[in-house]
Amino acid sequence: MEKKRSLLHEFTKGIVKENPVLCLVLGTCPTLAVTTSASNAIGMGVAATLVLLCSNVFISLLRRVIPDTVRIPAYITLIAAFVTVVQMLVKALAPSIDESLGIFLPLIVVNCIILGRAEMYASKNPVLPSALDALGMGVGFTAAMLLMGMIRELLGAGTLFGMQVMPSFYTPITVLILPAGGFFVFGLLIALANKLQGGKSKGRDFSCEACPLAGACTKKETEGACHDD
Repeated sequence: MEKKRSLLHEFTKGIVKENPVLCLVLGTCPTLAVTTSASNAIGMGVAATLVLLCSNVFISLLRRVIPDTVRIPAYITLIAAFVTVVQMLVKALAPSIDESLGIFLPLIVVNCIILGRAEMYASKNPVLPSALDALGMGVGFTAAMLLMGMIRELLGAGTLFGMQVMPSFYTPITVLILPAGGFFVFGLLIALANKLQGGKSKGRDFSCEACPLAGACTKKETEGACHDD
C-alpha cells in the first residue's frame, strides 16, 4: 500500500504541486510561443511528454552505465534522438501541427523540463518511478499549456480548436494572441496556481545544490550563491 501511494505521488506531483510551468516556471519559451491556439498547445504537450517519458525510461535504465563525467552530453544525445523520432511522427501523422509548431518542435531537445528531470530524477531512480515522474510532469505541462491556449484562443479569436464558439457580436481581444497577451495570461495562471497552494509563494532554493545541472556546472559556490570564476 505504501509503495502504491509513493508511486501515485510520483505521478500526481507534476500535475499541481510541482507543475513544471505554473509552479517551477520551466519551459516558458514554448509555453508562451505556441499557446495561441488550443490545438497547438496539445500538440506541443503530447510531443514533449513522449520525449520526456522515453528519455526518463532510458536514462533510468542506463544510469549505472553512463559515466558520471559525460552524463549531460549522454542525456542530450538520448533526448535529441527521441525528439527526432517524435518530429518524424508528427510530420507524418499531423503535418498541420508540425507546421504550426515550427522550430519549437525540434527545440524540445533543450527544454529544461526534460533535461532537469533526467538529471534530478531519472538518473537516480528505478524505471517505474521515473516513468511515472515523466508522465506526471508531461500531463502537468500539457494541462497548463492547454488551459493557457484555450483562454488565449477563445478570448483572442473567438474560436476553440479552430471552431467558432463565441457569438457573432463578440469582439475578440486580439492582444491575447500576441506576445503581450501570452505574458498576461501566464501571469494570471501562475497567480491562480499560487492561490490554490495556499495563497503565498513557497520559498525556493536558488543555491547551487538546488540547480538540476549543478554537477555539470563550471562555477563554484561561495556563501550559497554561484559566481563567475
